[in-house]
Amino acid sequence: MMAYSEDHIALAAEYALGTLDADERAQVETMMAVDTEFTAIVHAWEYRLGVLNQMVGSIEPRPIVWESIKAAIGHSTEQRAPLVLPEAPPPPAEAPAEPVVAEATPAVEPTPAAAPPATDNSNVIQLSAARAKRWRNVASVATALAAALVGMLAVQVYRPELLPDALRPKPRIQTVEVKTPVPSPVPSAQYVALLQRDGGSPAFILTVDAATKNFTVRKVGADAEPGKSFELWLISDRLPQPRSLGVIGGSDFTARPVLADYDAGTINSALYAVTVEQAGGSPDGKPHSAPIYTGKLIETVPATR
Repeated sequence: MMAYSEDHIALAAEYALGTLDADERAQVETMMAVDTEFTAIVHAWEYRLGVLNQMVGSIEPRPIVWESIKAAIGHSTEQRAPLVLPEAPPPPAEAPAEPVVAEATPAVEPTPAAAPPATDNSNVIQLSAARAKRWRNVASVATALAAALVGMLAVQVYRPELLPDALRPKPRIQTVEVKTPVPSPVPSAQYVALLQRDGGSPAFILTVDAATKNFTVRKVGADAEPGKSFELWLISDRLPQPRSLGVIGGSDFTARPVLADYDAGTINSALYAVTVEQAGGSPDGKPHSAPIYTGKLIETVPATR
């Protein structure tokens, strides 16, 4: 990467600012045509100074300003006196030459003049008027740019609605996760029916959960005959015929969710019965023998309100 002097950087800044004369602008444009890195420096200055242009609105100058400019550059419509150059003064008259008389003088050897003391100018920097003016302009631009940036930051913080849409700060969206405690489940009512024969020992214990309408049958003292199956039925005066709740399995516990098809009133008031059917249960959904074990639900655990 090429190292650029302070004069090059100042030229780039003044070119972006528009304060160079015609020769200097031509010089900068020639350098930009052959040097892409110098072009990047000019564009960087144009980007920095562009912020000032966005924050300052356009102002229409008064008509007298344009008239003053035309008068200053000699384009005024008024009649101007012709420019007369002063005449050069005549050359001075030459004095008559006087005769020179040569006199004999003893020869004297010239004494060599003492050499002036050497001056150390290594720490002296020659600053031309143009260079000083250029750096004063750059310093003024940098100061104005810094002040504009400070002002823009203050407006962004306190009055962002005054800025153009491109300069307004983007709203920050922060997602906050709020965890709500999971409510503890409310205990539901529990119902139990003892399925037995004529008040004897219970053969099965039927348990029903009022919330889920799931039931569990526990085998207590009944064993199915070989080739036969126990089947559970729901008998209610709200239904035209008994409804099968499925075959009671051979294990100690049988759980099923089939009561979900019935309302709570039917479930609580129904008679539950067990019949002996062929292996696998009734083939047509109807009981084929008289119930041998029956029972009705009673509430053992009330619902918590």
